[in-house]
Amino acid sequence: MKIFSKLYTKVLGWAAHPLAERYLAGLSLAESSFFPIPPDIMLLPMTVAKPQNGWRLAFITTITSVIGGILGYFIGKYLFIFIGEGIINFYHAQQKFEQVKNLFDLYGVWIIFIAGFTPIPYKLFTITAGVLSMTFLPFVLASFIGRGCRFYLVAGLGIWFGPRYGEKLHQVIDIIGWITLVIITILLILYVAFR
Repeated sequence: MKIFSKLYTKVLGWAAHPLAERYLAGLSLAESSFFPIPPDIMLLPMTVAKPQNGWRLAFITTITSVIGGILGYFIGKYLFIFIGEGIINFYHAQQKFEQVKNLFDLYGVWIIFIAGFTPIPYKLFTITAGVLSMTFLPFVLASFIGRGCRFYLVAGLGIWFGPRYGEKLHQVIDIIGWITLVIITILLILYVAFR
């Protein structure tokens, strides 16, 4: 099934839009606090299409993700009953929310840094940080470093592949997508089995 290549083609169309950077910023902000789609799906094709803009796009994505994370933090801290609980219930993420709380107990502020690379949605970490009243400045700093590492890595890959690899990426995106899903599934199964 060519789900990923169809999505990639659609995202390339979005990436070429004159307001693409604003869409990327909006997606990045929303994903950190309430929206399910990660900004990587726009960041990578936008960087592949225009590698000279890659580092700027990574910066925009990082800053807006941190701002979205701060929004998620305040939702957890001050509006959990009114908004945060609804977000968690909407995504049927009650069990993941409890897992994230346990991860905070185990790793403290480090979990925010690590969260940028886990398959668990980042919004759960930001809302949970607020619910647990994590110290704000370390939360923001860990968010900036963790999210920055992720988005600069994605942009770096886009710059490295560049336009000459854009068509090749389109040809293998389905394979990459399915392999990624299989790896994430195996990691989640291992995590559940051995925790």
